[in-house]
Amino acid sequence: MNFSTVELGLMVLSIMIIIAAISYYLGLRKTEAPVKAAALGFVFSVIPVLGIIYVLYLASKDDIIKTE
Repeated sequence: MNFSTVELGLMVLSIMIIIAAISYYLGLRKTEAPVKAAALGFVFSVIPVLGIIYVLYLASKDDIIKTE
C-alpha cells in the first residue's frame, strides 16, 4: 500500500490534533496548565508513538484538587 506525501502528512496532522485534544481534556483534570499539556501533546505527537506515551502518562497521573 502506497501513501503519497500529502496523505501521510494529513494522517500525522490529524493524529496530532486528536492527541492535543485528548491532552487538553486530561490537562484540565490532572495539571494546573491544560494549554501547556495540550501543546506538549501536539509537539510530542509528531512521532505518534511519543504522543500516545504522553497521553498514557497524563492518564496515569492523579487528579488535582482545585481549591477556591
